[in-house]
Amino acid sequence: MNRRNKDDDRHLPTLADVAARAGVSTATVSRCLNSPAQVQQATRDRVMAAIADLGYSPNFGARALAARRTGTIGAIIPTMENAIFARALQAFQEELHLNGITLLVASSSYRPEIEEEQIRTLVARGADALLLIGHDRAPALYEFLESRGVPLLITWVFDPALSRPSIGFDNRRSMAALAGEVLGQGHREIGIISAEVEGNDRARARVEGVHDALRVQGLDPARAQLIETTYSFESGGAALARMMAHPTRPTAVICGNDVLAVGALQMARKLGLRVPQDISITGFDDIELATVVEPPLTTVHVPHREMGRAAARRLVAMLAGEGHGNSVCLETRLCLRDTLAPPARNS
Repeated sequence: MNRRNKDDDRHLPTLADVAARAGVSTATVSRCLNSPAQVQQATRDRVMAAIADLGYSPNFGARALAARRTGTIGAIIPTMENAIFARALQAFQEELHLNGITLLVASSSYRPEIEEEQIRTLVARGADALLLIGHDRAPALYEFLESRGVPLLITWVFDPALSRPSIGFDNRRSMAALAGEVLGQGHREIGIISAEVEGNDRARARVEGVHDALRVQGLDPARAQLIETTYSFESGGAALARMMAHPTRPTAVICGNDVLAVGALQMARKLGLRVPQDISITGFDDIELATVVEPPLTTVHVPHREMGRAAARRLVAMLAGEGHGNSVCLETRLCLRDTLAPPARNS
């Protein structure tokens, strides 16, 4: 004889049950779930307590079918292996949560074919909008998103020549400012450790920024040693070792991010080089690591959290039909710490 599960007879709580328990309207319960920032804290606490007491679970599938929205936004970042993208993504997620939106995150491992697959998969699974890092990708992908009506926001870059909306910063100008400081200390033999520039507009712009600063000083950019590599401590260290084996050794090494710079800093110690007395090393991003290494790293501070919050607000506005708006350029700033000093021969 088949026995019915006791749960079959249990009454599944409804939105109306939650509203009655909390002493509010069903519309207020709905706002708590969809746009919690629009509900007063005391009311929100009462509604959430009623939801917990009753064990209520909203039927998001039915809601998505009715509204043609899933309440999700997808973000594809190049890597999860280091903290470069973590702070901005955390702020992005926090702001989305205030608006009742769930974040779906994927990592492309800096491979365009993986990113394309992830974009198409997120759209197929109903992501209402996408956040992407940088502009570099096949035009067909942008055409695909436009044909599907999926709002898109680019971040980590700012290029006024491009029409698609972005909230980021000027990588080229920011790196030029740092390189100018390095040259101002008297360095003329420069090394650059960068991510691969093909398909990576952030890395490409930062290398161009160093070249801009060299030209301002009347120096040939081709004279600077450039090593393109993957983003890891190990690759940053290996690149520095290669540079120091070159007949013309650099007195300052400008790295495309803090991870590469810390790897270079570790290798300098292994090679018996003092930083900054024997060699100066700089980074880019100002992640937490930059302040805890010894010596603290000279770098460029990127407004990660401000960028993440602003990106979330822009995408929420776009989903509300408030248009794309203008692209926004956030300001970076130099963090001059203890890994930069004049070259030994000028001391």
